[in-house]
Amino acid sequence: MSTSTHTDLSILQYQNIIVSRPTPAVALVTLNRPKVLNALSAALIDELVSALSLLDTDDTTRAIVITGNERAFAAGADIKEMKDKTYVDVFKHKFLENWTLISHVRKPVIAAVSGYALGGGCEIAMACDIVLASPTAVFGLPEIDIGVIPGAGGTQRLVRAIGKSRAMELILSGRRFSATDAAAWGVVSRVSEDVFADAIELATTIAGKGTIAVQAAKEAINVAFETSLDEGLRHERTIFYGLFATQDQKEGMSAFAEKRPPVWSHS
Repeated sequence: MSTSTHTDLSILQYQNIIVSRPTPAVALVTLNRPKVLNALSAALIDELVSALSLLDTDDTTRAIVITGNERAFAAGADIKEMKDKTYVDVFKHKFLENWTLISHVRKPVIAAVSGYALGGGCEIAMACDIVLASPTAVFGLPEIDIGVIPGAGGTQRLVRAIGKSRAMELILSGRRFSATDAAAWGVVSRVSEDVFADAIELATTIAGKGTIAVQAAKEAINVAFETSLDEGLRHERTIFYGLFATQDQKEGMSAFAEKRPPVWSHS
């Protein structure tokens, strides 16, 4: 009995995001609060997390792209919504905790960043697996200027991406940095003149691989950020061995030996 799931994205109706399918195996999630530069309200984050959770269980979707518009990927959290909260409010209701679910999606998630990616916008981009940036992209974690610190992973992910000293400088000063700097420092994979088209093309390429191997590779890479080298190597070998129980491993290696393209069953 099949347990596969297929979601008709046309039936998904959200107020703050748009979910579409630019190619058969790729889902596109567009942040859609253009009048406020895609400020990240609680409602937007709830919708984003909900959509990503659904797409993660949808067998049709094999890669996901998150984007904004030309002016802004997301210019930060919605400060008007946050400013009157108390310690009890944020602690009791686990404020921002659901943002971490973005990085728990098993399928590859690509951020296509144009314009501002500040504060929470920068944090969402860094929570994605791959970040492509337009030359217009501007990154930064300026929370220090409003009396707080990054609270959705900024202090942790930026350090891992660019090192302690540079992360300390950027976070303590609140200084913005360019797409060129972001690429040179490893915050983004590359700068692209047509970031949206290139993100879709990359997602489509990844979606054309065997799903199980792609998700296994993502898991192994993420483990490298969380464990020692010895533990990471053991984890990598365990995942590698496990892939020999899949049909895709048999098909992939047979296709290579027979000098033909593989036909993935994603099983």
